[in-house]
Amino acid sequence: MSSNDGTKSSKAAGRVLLPSEVVPVRYDIKLTPNLEAFTFDGEESIDIDVSSDAVNSVTLHAKELCFISASYTPQNQTKGETMEATEINLNLKATTVTFCFPSNLTIGAGVLRIVFSGFLNNQMAGFYRSKYTDINGVSKTMASTQFESLDARRAFPCWDEPAAKAVFGITLVVPAHLTAFSNMPERARKTLDGGKMCEIQYLDSPKMSSYLVAFCLGEFDHVSALTENGVLVKVYTPPGKGAQGMFALECATKSLDLYDEFFGIKYPLPKLDMVAIPEFAMGAMENWGLVTYREVDLLIDDVKASSSQKQRVCTVVTHELAHQWFGNLVTMAWWDDLWLNEGFASWAENYAAHALFPKWRMWDQFTTGHLAAALRLDALRSSHPIQVPIAHAEEVEEVFDAISYCKGGSVVKMIRAVLGKTAFQQGLADYMHKYQYSNTETFHLWDAWELASKMPIGEMMKSWTEQMGFPLLTVVDEKWEDTSVTLTVKQSWFLSDGSELKLDEAKTWCIPIMTCTAAGVQSDMTWMREETAQVTIPLNAASDWVKLNANQEVPMRVCYSKTMIDRLSDGISSMSSPADRAGLLADSYALVKSGAMQPEVLLKLLSSYESETDCIVWESIESVLGGLHSVMSDDDAMAANFSNFAKKIVINLTNVVSWDASPSDEHLTSLLRGAMVRLLSKFCAEDTNVVNEAKTRFQKFLENPDDVVALPSDMRGSVFAIILKSGGSEEYESVLSYFETATDSAERRHVFNSLGYAPSPKLKLRTLEWATSGVVKLQDFFFPMGAVGRSSRAGRDISWKFYQNNFEKIKGMIGKGSPSLMDACIVNCCGAFCSKSKADEIDAFFTENPLPSSSRKITQMTENMRANGQFLEKLQGSELTKDAFWSSL
Repeated sequence: MSSNDGTKSSKAAGRVLLPSEVVPVRYDIKLTPNLEAFTFDGEESIDIDVSSDAVNSVTLHAKELCFISASYTPQNQTKGETMEATEINLNLKATTVTFCFPSNLTIGAGVLRIVFSGFLNNQMAGFYRSKYTDINGVSKTMASTQFESLDARRAFPCWDEPAAKAVFGITLVVPAHLTAFSNMPERARKTLDGGKMCEIQYLDSPKMSSYLVAFCLGEFDHVSALTENGVLVKVYTPPGKGAQGMFALECATKSLDLYDEFFGIKYPLPKLDMVAIPEFAMGAMENWGLVTYREVDLLIDDVKASSSQKQRVCTVVTHELAHQWFGNLVTMAWWDDLWLNEGFASWAENYAAHALFPKWRMWDQFTTGHLAAALRLDALRSSHPIQVPIAHAEEVEEVFDAISYCKGGSVVKMIRAVLGKTAFQQGLADYMHKYQYSNTETFHLWDAWELASKMPIGEMMKSWTEQMGFPLLTVVDEKWEDTSVTLTVKQSWFLSDGSELKLDEAKTWCIPIMTCTAAGVQSDMTWMREETAQVTIPLNAASDWVKLNANQEVPMRVCYSKTMIDRLSDGISSMSSPADRAGLLADSYALVKSGAMQPEVLLKLLSSYESETDCIVWESIESVLGGLHSVMSDDDAMAANFSNFAKKIVINLTNVVSWDASPSDEHLTSLLRGAMVRLLSKFCAEDTNVVNEAKTRFQKFLENPDDVVALPSDMRGSVFAIILKSGGSEEYESVLSYFETATDSAERRHVFNSLGYAPSPKLKLRTLEWATSGVVKLQDFFFPMGAVGRSSRAGRDISWKFYQNNFEKIKGMIGKGSPSLMDACIVNCCGAFCSKSKADEIDAFFTENPLPSSSRKITQMTENMRANGQFLEKLQGSELTKDAFWSSL
């Protein structure tokens, strides 16, 4: 279609790409890592195709590599036609290497041979090293890779662009006692150096992008199983922890079979390895056939693991395995369509987890998880479109965020609701078959769904992916009758601070309006393409309630009239969908923050949730209570009244779920118990009964840390927080000592997330110093800092001051590692303030100390601070300042 062609050409304009006259067809890469010197030697032969006779140089991506030689040989060479490079020029800023030859290269096929060396860095990027402890307690070193987005170039020179797909043949020369693996199974193995070394050659990979190449070597145990379709799946674990890979193995084998059927194309590789890496910047990485994970996101201790950790492992596994199709088999052409990878995988992780564990109700949880995260970020002016323009590939590091993942997944969920299962799945299968082993842009997916559904998907979805933000649907008129109601609704761009829109900022979306009443979801759907629309909804009774955006299928907010809010408040108990009950509350909180709803209305609505028993709805209640607590903490009188109000709501939850777990508890019951104790630690940490209960359980934990009956992992971190808040140095030392004795990363996380709640400034500062001392791994150091920053008003100031005073040290720790580490550190240390003045102060600091890779994150953080500061001013101008109001609730 002509419009698509125009869009494609305009999108490509301005991209910084390698010259197109030379492209790779196949790589043969041989690497010899040295785990003692932290270096590696490399030999590489690249089959290339030359399309111009005016080329006398070849430019590839390369970073932190040293070059020894390079040569070029045309395919049909005769003796003497091999050319040695006369110059090897490095461009450190562009991270490229250019090999210059004495004459032009021959058009057609040829081979580029390169000899080089590199460094096994400790920054969790490229080909890097990690420390682990073997079964005898001895510290050892292993090596693994993390190439997405732009770090394959740290391991070997390459065309490090997603569209430059090629076949990869990998060979590793490693110490014979170590296990080594790559994307594909072994082809051949040869013993070297009297048996000390081993050369392992792997089968050729499919045609794929450079960021998906992976290899790994170290000491491992493993468990394995075959899928129903004959794929061998292995989970590699640290020595002695093989059994902890069983849960992930079960999830992986079932997911592969599920995706085989769903996509209509069987998983194309003969094996799938999943490896727990001791030091890992991300949650996981979808390398084709060799998926790497943080230990905490792959390993499950059957005795200790919390329900939330099991769910996390399941959804990380299902997310990464969805990528084996969406991202690996079919890959975005350029980073501006990153959402095609991450948005779809974020939808699919819930699809597969729901199929594996239907009682977890993943689609209800989607509302309070992915959708909520998307709407929080996308309500800022500093957000970005799902399809974000990217000129320099480095810019993509800033958009691995809730827009690409969570809003992308929310848009896919909305499309599924609109198309229905059959057309949705057929379109995906057609898309996969047509574009397998190649690259696509967003419009290719829209075209596939248009053909399957006969609906104008491209036109409908353009407003959701090409413009920033989402709509606020406001009821501006209503006509109630005994058997129906006719609503007039108006759409506008929703902003969290409620700032006034300029004339040129008007936006519209193509919105599918789905409705529900006490009778359930209405079958009719209304399409809203203009600024206003009318919707007529049948009623069961004259007093019936009506909710727009049934099941929260559309990423938007809804502002109801007072009449509708009153009806909805009265009808909460008859609203059968937990997603709708959770969504109504989340919308109301956002609307109050923006100034579109009065605070008094929200607090009265919250009161109607006092008898709520559903875990998913409580996630929304917890989020709203936490948000209000954070904002009101800067006003002592209001904070005291709110804490008493919140305590009443939270204490009611103890009548729904007790402290004691039962063997018959469902997954969501365990999650609800975890939420209850978290809320008790926030709002009831001074309550005598709560403190005594926590002390009793903590004492039993000290006597036996493996006692998960007295102190289950679902509540362990929250109990630590209660103990620390009411304790001193002795309690602090007890919690800190568990870091040394805990046997897995998930248990250490409880220490990280609670230690900062110690009340004294001295202990808070000690926590920050400990986090940056080198004792805590780089992948985790920001967690204890966040505990300090979230702990109290004093904690916010202490963590921010510490960050400023230790800025250069923290920069040095992270080095050239993933920018996501600095982003996490900034948000954890500086992100809890709720005032315009602090936002100005933070902006001024980063103007003096710029961090270009974190600039978007900083802008989003300070914008949210200003919105919260404005929110506090709105609360201070409301009835919430009066004791009489709180007494009336």
